[in-house]
Amino acid sequence: MAWFKKGKETKTDKKVKIPEGLWVKCDSCKEIIYRKEIDKNLKICPKCNYHFRISARERLSFVVDEGSFVETNAELASADPLEFRDKIPYKEKLQENMKKSGLSDAALSGEATVNGIPVVVVVMDFAFIGGSMGSVVGEKIVRSAETAIEMKRPLITFASSGGARMQEGIFSLMQMARVSAAIGRMRDSGNLYISVLADPTFGGVTASFAMLGDVILAEPRSLIGFAGRNVIEQTIKQQLPDDFQRAEFLLEHGFIDRIVDRKDIKQTLARVIEILA
Repeated sequence: MAWFKKGKETKTDKKVKIPEGLWVKCDSCKEIIYRKEIDKNLKICPKCNYHFRISARERLSFVVDEGSFVETNAELASADPLEFRDKIPYKEKLQENMKKSGLSDAALSGEATVNGIPVVVVVMDFAFIGGSMGSVVGEKIVRSAETAIEMKRPLITFASSGGARMQEGIFSLMQMARVSAAIGRMRDSGNLYISVLADPTFGGVTASFAMLGDVILAEPRSLIGFAGRNVIEQTIKQQLPDDFQRAEFLLEHGFIDRIVDRKDIKQTLARVIEILA
């Protein structure tokens, strides 16, 4: 009966420790996938084509030509005009997000080239307080639009945001009018404006510059809307379709022009600019 007794642990009995973060669970198909496989695939699930959320710098790395991006307005940083305090003071939240993301705010702006074509670009980062649009984000978009007009270049924006930033109150809501007016001046000048929508794009961002593009593109299955699904259902007292607010639903109903895979976005942007600009 010796084989029932627990013997001394040998080297082969020890559990092998697997480092954390090697595997990722897809939010769409729920498959467990090797992280490096996803990274090589531009953060797209190889099983179901789900587009994971990515940082602003990651997006720039495959949209613009290598080494061409020159950041502008990097010195801009949010103030705390309302001295807002939630669980932690707004100033502390800003500092935490700056360290976490490596950005001064929720948008990265600059000049670059796409397949050799000079452009002005603004990329939002959802990791920075949900990509919310405060005074700095609004100012970067306005300045970028003015630069595009002055240099006669197309403006490209990538939206990924929960909407206006509540910690800045009316100062945040004012940005909707400011950025919309700036895009209007671009249109009057004859400059091309391309808006690319990523998951998610909501609130005051959808209600302003994100839906004002001469051409509006979106990544597959991106959630795009103004109010959340539950709020709308409670308001109208009706159940909405399963694909409501998905990019495919918006394309079918004429709100966007085309759905483009992340792998094809650079070539698509270059082609649109060649045709329209």
